[in-house]
Amino acid sequence: MGEREAYTPGTFSWVDLSTTDQDGAKAFYSGLFGWEADDIPVGDGATYSMQKLNGRDVAAISAQPEAQRAAGVPPAWNSYVSVESADDTAARAADLGGTVHAPPFDVFSSGRMAVIQDPQGAFFMVWQPNEHIGAGLVNEVGTLVWNELNTSDTAGAQDFYSGLFGWTIAPFPDSPTEYFAIKVGDANNGGIQALPMPGVPPNWLAYFGIEDIEAGLAKVAELGGTKVVGPIDIQIAKIAVVQDPQGAVFALYAGQTEP
Repeated sequence: MGEREAYTPGTFSWVDLSTTDQDGAKAFYSGLFGWEADDIPVGDGATYSMQKLNGRDVAAISAQPEAQRAAGVPPAWNSYVSVESADDTAARAADLGGTVHAPPFDVFSSGRMAVIQDPQGAFFMVWQPNEHIGAGLVNEVGTLVWNELNTSDTAGAQDFYSGLFGWTIAPFPDSPTEYFAIKVGDANNGGIQALPMPGVPPNWLAYFGIEDIEAGLAKVAELGGTKVVGPIDIQIAKIAVVQDPQGAVFALYAGQTEP
C-alpha cells in the first residue's frame, strides 16, 4: 500500500488542480478515478475541495483565481514538493535563478507554501507541512504516481533542482530517449526530459495511476476529456497524456509503481 504519514524533504507530496469549472472538474475526476469530494470553506464563498480515495486525501480541486482567468492562464495541475522551510527554500530558489511568484505564506494551520518558477519557466510549489502532510495515499490506481518536468534546458534544470532540493539526477537506464531520473536518497521521485513538442511551455506533468490504459482513455473520452498523446509503451508501464474538459493536462499511468 502507498499510504503516507510523512514525506522526506525534497519529495513530491501533493497535487492540486486550479480550474475554471470546479464542479465540472469534480464530476470528471470522480468519474475517472472514483474520488470523493470534501469541500472545505476557505472564505468569500470559495472552497478547497479535497479529493479522497479510501478515506485518504489524494489531491484537491479549487477554482482558478480571477486574475489568472482574466489573464487567460489555462487550468492546470500544480505539483508540490515537501520542504523543511518554505522561507529558506524560496530564498534559495531566487539565489539559483528562479522566480518567487508568491512569497511564503501560511495556509491556515495546514502548512506554509510558496509558488516558484524555475529558470526555464516551469511552475511548482513548495510545501512546509504542519497539520497536512500532503497526499495520504500515492502510487496506486487513482492516485499520484509520478511527476515529470518537461523543459527547454535539461542541463540547466538539473543544476537548479539539485541545488535547490539536493536531488540526485542521473540518466534513466535503457531509456530509448534522453530521460533523467530524480532520486531523494534511494527513492525515485520523478523525471526530467526535453520538451516533447514545439509550442509547449516548460511544465511539471502529474501522472495518475489507472488500471488499464485503453479503458482509461475510453473513460476520459466518455467524460468529455481528450487524448493528447498515447498510449505509449515504456516497458514498465503504458502511459498517455490527456486533457480534462476544462483544459488541464495530466497523464495516465498503467504499470509498475513505487512502494
